[in-house]
Amino acid sequence: MEEERGNGSSSSRNLDTGKAESPVWLMKCPVVVAKSWNSHNPSDPHPLSKVVLSLDPLHADDPSSLEFKMEMAGSSGAANLPKSYSLNMFKDFVPMCVFSETNQGKVSMEGKVEHKFDMKPHGSNIEEYGKLCRERTNKSMIKNRQIQVIDNDRGIHMRPMPGMIGLISSTSKDKKKTQPVKQSDMKRTRRDRGELEDIVFKLFERQPNWTLKQLVQETDQPAQFLKEILNELCVYNKRGTNQGTYELKPEYKKSVEDTAE
Repeated sequence: MEEERGNGSSSSRNLDTGKAESPVWLMKCPVVVAKSWNSHNPSDPHPLSKVVLSLDPLHADDPSSLEFKMEMAGSSGAANLPKSYSLNMFKDFVPMCVFSETNQGKVSMEGKVEHKFDMKPHGSNIEEYGKLCRERTNKSMIKNRQIQVIDNDRGIHMRPMPGMIGLISSTSKDKKKTQPVKQSDMKRTRRDRGELEDIVFKLFERQPNWTLKQLVQETDQPAQFLKEILNELCVYNKRGTNQGTYELKPEYKKSVEDTAE
């Protein structure tokens, strides 16, 4: 027991809780914004962005009257990066805390999450964001594969390697026993989040409605990971003629329609 108490006191000394009760905002932002912020020079004294709070004075006690908007400051790496974003606030979320760790291994508690925000381009900037999505889609469609010519024409590189002889069946009876591996049994590798968003936008240019099973087959991505992306970009139809399918949210439909034209 003494040893356990000793370890506990040691871990508490390593954790700085001076800011444990400080209110913190948690914000989910687009990939392009995160990359822009990460490329910011820490020695630059200028702010990355500013948050503008609008309040209806006639309904000051109504939380729904609050409107948050973020405006990007300075220049960014992407030419069509929107400068204005709407922040949708959520209060119904699991209690969370924010921690930080220095290069020396010191861990600090930075505060408790008071508000959670979902960040999306403001209505006036939706066309700029549409251009940016099309640029990313075009870049993701460029094939970087290379063709290599094998000089050896005797087929040495095509011969089975040692240890593989016993794995190859030559009789038709053995071939019947071999069953192909189902696509669902194969482990799918996650793509980069931004690249997958571009592919999803491209698919919705082909047709407006997709089922989850169809999108999994088209993207070859894990269903749960793909579902996270679809919940951000799409609306799920629970009833009607398109029941059981996904379609793009209205703010993204315009950019896709412009691309189709």
